[in-house]
Amino acid sequence: MTSRATLPMAIVLAALSLLSLAVGNAGFILGGVSALESGPAGLLLISRVPRLVAVVVAGGGMCVAGMITQTIARNRFVSPSTVGTVAWCKLGILTGTLAFARAPIMPRMALAFAFSLAGTFFFMRTLSRAPVRNIVTVPLIGMILGAVVESANTYLATRYDLVQNMESWLQGSFALVVRGRYELLYIGVPAAGVMYLYADKFTIAGMGGDFARGLGLNHGQIMAIGLSLTALMTSIVTITVGGLPFVDLAIPNLAAVFRGDNLRSNLLDTALLGADFVLFCDLVSRLVMRPYEVPVGVTASLLGGSVFLWLLVRRNRLAGA
Repeated sequence: MTSRATLPMAIVLAALSLLSLAVGNAGFILGGVSALESGPAGLLLISRVPRLVAVVVAGGGMCVAGMITQTIARNRFVSPSTVGTVAWCKLGILTGTLAFARAPIMPRMALAFAFSLAGTFFFMRTLSRAPVRNIVTVPLIGMILGAVVESANTYLATRYDLVQNMESWLQGSFALVVRGRYELLYIGVPAAGVMYLYADKFTIAGMGGDFARGLGLNHGQIMAIGLSLTALMTSIVTITVGGLPFVDLAIPNLAAVFRGDNLRSNLLDTALLGADFVLFCDLVSRLVMRPYEVPVGVTASLLGGSVFLWLLVRRNRLAGA
């Protein structure tokens, strides 16, 4: 389902995509592509197109995962980054690096997904036993659990002299994305499709177990599917490009401000808005200190944090009106 905002966001995405293909340290003119695998065409196919695809899939995928998490938890302040999913994913990546240092990336990917999924289920289990559940305590519980896991990450990285490797890998950057090092993100495309197919069921499951069972849904099964999909999306993005702070939290909230809470009708717009946002952050990261490049995680933190603060101020003003 599309809205009046879908076409403008798609046009913005197309414009930013062309700009992304043209921006870089090496001279490049879109109209000058002539010979494959050499000169401008080689640069296009090996580096800039893979980078563009990675940015679009990572930005859109993380925003969709954030919206699903918020719907299931019934809280606009939760996301894979605030419930500890990203922290558990990092622990899985670190464990995989120690256990499969010379193996292909798939064993590390499998461990990252397993840890992300286990951590997300652990958060939901802890949340179900919390004596108080409100808009503040829910993300606070997630951040506390995430901080504990991050402490374990820091200890293991320090113990095995991997601090620099982990920081450079997970700070969020598309600089090393080239052909052959980003294709794992393709898994996110069918995952997003499954999220869309289950959107209505996720909405019903987010209304509570009794309500969902009253409508004939298997609440536990739908919750497991939703959490598995968000954990999968988070793990493939994190292991490929690192962390993207505030993207999965601020952008779904921004989309909800203008589009409401209908999950199915919001998913496409949220994915487009997330892709636009991360692509814009990537362009700023490449241009602000040219020819050097700022990690996109830094730009996303600054801009995404600003958007989230604006949403909080706007919410308080509307509540006081």
